[in-house]
Amino acid sequence: MSNQSLIPATLIPGDGIGPEIVGATIEILDAIQAPFKWDRQLAGMAGVDASGDPLPQSTIESIHKTGLVLKGPLTTPVGKGYRSINVTLRREFGLYANVRPTKTLIKGGRFDNIDIVVVRENLEGFYAAMENHIPVDNDLKAIATCAGYTSRKECRRIVKFAFDYAVQNNRKKVTLVHKANILKELCGLFLEEGRKVAKEYEGKIACEERIVDACSMELVIKPETYDVIVTTNLFGDILSDLTSGLTGGLGLAPGANIGEKAAMFEAVHGSAPDIAGKNCANPIAVLRAATLMLKHVKRDDLAKRIDKAIHKVVVEDKIRTRDLGGNVTTKEITAALKQAVA
Repeated sequence: MSNQSLIPATLIPGDGIGPEIVGATIEILDAIQAPFKWDRQLAGMAGVDASGDPLPQSTIESIHKTGLVLKGPLTTPVGKGYRSINVTLRREFGLYANVRPTKTLIKGGRFDNIDIVVVRENLEGFYAAMENHIPVDNDLKAIATCAGYTSRKECRRIVKFAFDYAVQNNRKKVTLVHKANILKELCGLFLEEGRKVAKEYEGKIACEERIVDACSMELVIKPETYDVIVTTNLFGDILSDLTSGLTGGLGLAPGANIGEKAAMFEAVHGSAPDIAGKNCANPIAVLRAATLMLKHVKRDDLAKRIDKAIHKVVVEDKIRTRDLGGNVTTKEITAALKQAVA
């Protein structure tokens, strides 16, 4: 494949197990001659270690040039330190839609026929809020406040994205998930705009509404009744992890972050520094993210080859890493996947 036909893309290996599982994914992409020309950049702790910056300017500039990113997991300190680089990247590049598909791979668990897509609004809600402390007596941090927000524009845009996704992918139903019974203004605006958008798709895509706690309960009792879920930032973060847990955990879960000028594809699990370098991490979440990336650039043919290879290796041949109940190493499952796509 000539350099002229290659698609420029930014590659961020990430922290912890990131370089291992991203490296495994690149080996498999190379095996199928995926049409990407990689610009390798750093972020997270790798960026801090190299330059003292968790999001170096060179990384930002690269994404502005390519508009396309494959990213490994990044470490975010808990309770202190720098803010989530994932959140920063989404806001910097206007990646307003987070798409998290969850589909049964290994049958024999509690649920065998799950095929759910969670569409999460990425830019607003409580994750974009300003946090403050209110002093009381001698305690300067006696009260913590957080002011979340939603806008009519973003509520409409994310719901329309979900309905368009449903149409383009032959889905049947979209569920609006909210908490408008309690957060009457914050979630009420989302539900109001969602209902307006749903009317535009009447006769094409069915629509239903669920309060987030009822949705959570139903997802662990009868998840097969859900198809596409669209919701606000915080609820989407929680529900997408919940749906991943129904089908084997985050080790299998890919994510796409879509904007009007850029798109970022990633493993949604953490950097797992406790197992970094031990050759036991599961690369399938990043590999599945790469299939979403291939579909984004209209190479569904290559995405299908990888999907078939994953099914053959994990389901038919039962070659599985420790998190899936097996005992093979990262290198062993990577070799098996490369052979399967050949």
